[in-house]
Amino acid sequence: MPVPVPSAAPAWLTARPIAHRALHDAAAGIIENTPSAVDAALAGNYAIEVDIQLSADGEAMVFHDDTLERLTLSTGPANTLSTAQFEALELRGTSDRTMTLADLLARVAGRTPLVIELKSHFDGNDAVARRAIEVLAGYEGPAALMSFDPGLVASVCRLAPHIPRGFTMERRYDDPEWDFLTPETKSAWGALAPFAEMQPHFLAHYVKELPSEAVTWAQRTHGIAVLTWTVRSAQDRATAAQYADQMIFEGFRP
Repeated sequence: MPVPVPSAAPAWLTARPIAHRALHDAAAGIIENTPSAVDAALAGNYAIEVDIQLSADGEAMVFHDDTLERLTLSTGPANTLSTAQFEALELRGTSDRTMTLADLLARVAGRTPLVIELKSHFDGNDAVARRAIEVLAGYEGPAALMSFDPGLVASVCRLAPHIPRGFTMERRYDDPEWDFLTPETKSAWGALAPFAEMQPHFLAHYVKELPSEAVTWAQRTHGIAVLTWTVRSAQDRATAAQYADQMIFEGFRP
């Protein structure tokens, strides 16, 4: 069976450098994924990448970590909190509070592209994708969804094929955080084996593992747009310029 050909990624996806978790600067009291970081990215005319995960009562919250310790004055798993508890969290180093996805959309109001990463527990539950799709239904600005979880990307493909979607990926998955994956799964994901079920408009690939044969195949065979993360150094920038269409950056201003 031939591999389905995804639609081309919209031009806005690669038009501007993308601020990783928005344009944060902890030393200046601007913390990742917060309103202040979003405002800084808007002021700099950058696109914005953020992370979302579900609260215990099913709301899409703009928050990266599975646990609370690194970013907040609280402890424990993030997904046990209700929306109200998320919004009441005291974040380290700022008076900002955690946003819902709807809050983020209202704040950005179409002024810059959003690249929204769906966080996953890799358990087959696609509720975060479904909620993101619901919230985005009334949004007229440029926005894309992506995930490390091929199942979530496939859900977006199936449920909302009009929303640009991407697979966030690595080539080897060597970091200990990926130890729950079998070697076979790591190899399959790094080689884009789930491509047909996802039909991604773009890939977001780890900059330290470019070039990648799978990425080159997707570019040459399907014209797939490639973002690369997280670009922090001059060497990263050179790699991004050679192998990707746009960078997701952090720690400097392009």
